[in-house]
Amino acid sequence: MSLVGKKAPSFKANAVVMGEQIVENYSLDQYVGKKEVIFFFYPKDFTFVCPTELHAFQEKISEFEKRNVAIVACSTDTEQSHWGWLQMEKKFGGIKGITYPIVADTSKTIAMNFGVLAGEYDTNEQGEMIATGPMVAYRGLFLIDKKGNVRHELINDLPLGRNVDEAIRMVDALQFNEQNGEVCPANWSKGNEGLKATHEGVATFLSKN
Repeated sequence: MSLVGKKAPSFKANAVVMGEQIVENYSLDQYVGKKEVIFFFYPKDFTFVCPTELHAFQEKISEFEKRNVAIVACSTDTEQSHWGWLQMEKKFGGIKGITYPIVADTSKTIAMNFGVLAGEYDTNEQGEMIATGPMVAYRGLFLIDKKGNVRHELINDLPLGRNVDEAIRMVDALQFNEQNGEVCPANWSKGNEGLKATHEGVATFLSKN
């Protein structure tokens, strides 16, 4: 079930921030009223496609920062696994140099609540998750606005890497809509014209100028 238009599921979990510090009870709630958030899941530490995505987000971190957007990653690995991977050089398959937070969803509940948990599982009478196989996250990405609502989501299967420029485009579209009250047509990008519905219900182009 899509989370678009709904409150992003709340959580508190351990995370590694600034590439080295392990913090407890990390939460996206700290950004409500302050920043939009790109919250993305990846399947597993020490793999092949995942570091390309993590580095790709880091390479564009200044683009997100100038838009006042926080980047937060998450996988079902432990915080110790995240920390170890963060100490490994990029040329050896590591993610050293990543500065944005990486959440440790060791209970798998964050991925489950965001609808991106891959694998067979059930819950017992106590509401605890019972896994019948490996449990990792699909490549889910969620754009969360300043009110804490999910405005865009994208979920890729495990082999399919994401396009970071598309994530930036969606941030631009959200901010354009909120600032101008105009909507964004197909293939819209920053600097293009928007659409505005007239009183007659007909969408008309309006110049951004």
